[in-house]
Amino acid sequence: MTSFRLCVPLFLIVFVSQVHAQHFALSRLFYPNATLRADYMTDASTGNNQRYGLSRTSFNALIPLRSEVDVAFSLRKKFDLRARHFLMLANASQINPTLNGTTNPANGYKTISVGALMLQASLRDRLWIYGGGLGLTESNETFFTPQPFFWGGGARMRILGLHTQITYGTVLIFNQKLRFVPIFGINKRLSKDWRVSALLPFRADVNYKVNQWFNIDMIGAFDGYSGGFQQVTSVEKMLRRSNYQHVKLSVAANAHLLGIFNVSLEAGLGTFRQLRTFNSARENLGTQNPGIAPFVGASVRYISSKAKLSSQFTKKLGLGESGITW
Repeated sequence: MTSFRLCVPLFLIVFVSQVHAQHFALSRLFYPNATLRADYMTDASTGNNQRYGLSRTSFNALIPLRSEVDVAFSLRKKFDLRARHFLMLANASQINPTLNGTTNPANGYKTISVGALMLQASLRDRLWIYGGGLGLTESNETFFTPQPFFWGGGARMRILGLHTQITYGTVLIFNQKLRFVPIFGINKRLSKDWRVSALLPFRADVNYKVNQWFNIDMIGAFDGYSGGFQQVTSVEKMLRRSNYQHVKLSVAANAHLLGIFNVSLEAGLGTFRQLRTFNSARENLGTQNPGIAPFVGASVRYISSKAKLSSQFTKKLGLGESGITW
């Protein structure tokens, strides 16, 4: 049970980093919670007399499904205590690129996705995480040309000390093409108030805890989107696909309010930006590199405090009442 207790914060880093700046919390594993977020990146020159910007709104939910603890005996009559926790992830997003200061609805995308995670800890096999999910991206202007994507993978966690945990594994991703992405994560407490967390190659975070209700994050993250849209000419409608990526460097302030709300404000720069457009045959029609641009983001997370199953699970693991904490 000790292995399980120490690794729970790192589990959050590995699989819930997409919710951006708000600090990782034990309660987010065992209590239903939902996050509403909005981001805006100002437009910048792409080098060909055009300017590109971006706005995005998203809704994320994490819902515990089932928790169980059981005792097992091997053929050699060796005792093993095993705990499992199952969760569901859900996301809905609206992405609106801005071209030359104008938001064209035909170039915007909507995305929905669902996924499931299983956290398994045992005295013999230590701790593993398995997960998978699928989703669709579709142009605002269409409904019958969805672009599917899916992901799945597993990760092993190891404890190097009371305040240090690492994880490593592989994620399989399909979005226009199939990719295998090795991942490496670390969660390291530097002092009472400082912590370093990372999930490479996607995110690195340095957190400073000011007090019980306020903390600050310094973040570096690899982000972007992939979607499809229709280009309308006088002759025909043509399907186009767009891939966008950037590296974000930012600072976020996070406040914990009224016991159930986390509010975050984030600001920074987007750099190493690249925008590619493909036709329906996935042939590259053009590559652009927008300049460095500032961005701002804000999010509000609601964490339920009424989960009897989760409370029972934390008690069985010796965690006590977790409460609604960071």
